[in-house]
Amino acid sequence: MRRQLLPAVVMLALFTALTGVAYPLLVTGVGQLLWPAKADGSLIERDGAVVGSAQIGQQFTTPRYFHPRPSSAGGGYDGAASSGSNLGPTNDAFLDEVSERVDRYRAENNLTAQTLVPVDAVTGSGSGLDPAISVANARLQTPRVAAERGLPSDTVADIVDECTEGRGLGVLGEPAVNVLCLNLALDRR
Repeated sequence: MRRQLLPAVVMLALFTALTGVAYPLLVTGVGQLLWPAKADGSLIERDGAVVGSAQIGQQFTTPRYFHPRPSSAGGGYDGAASSGSNLGPTNDAFLDEVSERVDRYRAENNLTAQTLVPVDAVTGSGSGLDPAISVANARLQTPRVAAERGLPSDTVADIVDECTEGRGLGVLGEPAVNVLCLNLALDRR
């Protein structure tokens, strides 16, 4: 038994040192060296105070702000409870919830019943923490935000364009608008 126990303990100590200490230190070091802002959480500051992260969404509910996707993470955008709803398109509760969200979205943005609502406006992301919305979603919210802020719609549309991020690596996904960055840009006007 001692012949088997000693190599097992040595291997446990070796792999603990490698995978529990050396590898995390290496990955952290490379991240800090090559992408320091991202490695530190892509934090966004305003007036010297951290107001959020460019990588984690947060809830905005007042009409003067652009609204993010719905979130099922905890009470909404809770980073400690990241998750989707796990309900699918054949679940009646999910369909009822989406239908209610569509009606609420149309009402708050003064849209007609024929206006198509972007899917990201009424469904959450897989993590529940997505910081971005589609350009179509932002464009439909633009008149509401402009009216609430007393700004011309063209001015708000220009800010949406400034905050639109292109496709990942130039080909992945769709262009999107980071809601926190957009709302902070509006507050600076």
